[in-house]
Amino acid sequence: MTRPIAIQIVSDIVCPWCYIGKRRLEKALAARPDLAVEVTWFPYQLSPDMPREGRDRAEHHASIFGAERARQIREKMQALGADEGIAFDMPPGARAPNTLSAHVLMYWASRSAGVDQNLLAEKLFHAHHVRGEDIGNPVVLAGIASEVGMNAAEVLSALREGTDEDTVRSLVEQARQAGVSGVPFFIFDGREALSGAQPPEAILQVLDGIATSETLQ
Repeated sequence: MTRPIAIQIVSDIVCPWCYIGKRRLEKALAARPDLAVEVTWFPYQLSPDMPREGRDRAEHHASIFGAERARQIREKMQALGADEGIAFDMPPGARAPNTLSAHVLMYWASRSAGVDQNLLAEKLFHAHHVRGEDIGNPVVLAGIASEVGMNAAEVLSALREGTDEDTVRSLVEQARQAGVSGVPFFIFDGREALSGAQPPEAILQVLDGIATSETLQ
């Protein structure tokens, strides 16, 4: 191909399957090192009504699934995560955040020259799912932003002011109106889509099909 394949990922940072899906996509891309791609992340909120201060994560999960079922899901995700190099953890006091501010930060990264949005996504996933940090807290987000070359003071100020929140809410709504009802959701070159954390083989089948069709044109 003479141009990169565009890969759009609709995701929510609190979704463990989204983190697993990211790792599986990376495995697929590692198997095609000569294939050029451009990955862009788009926002989705699994709990848009979450209070901005968040909730205790264990209590939140128990309210959705029940305490025993939540424990079983957590153990399953830990086992699956280990296969992908993710040490899922939920330390005592971990928060279930409202992810709007995290998505705003991702939106800014997509529009900032020299900032790797994919790296920021990794750091946000790791902060929430492994370290148990509160990614709804602007101070925490500003610190993570500084790790990818963004200005922490400027990020903190803009997050506290609510800059671009309406824009990000609109992007979430666009995804819903387009029929996205669960994440992760992958769109390849605007013509193929995969829902869920698909195995690398399924992703490769889509990528190879697109690359072959472009070559034949």
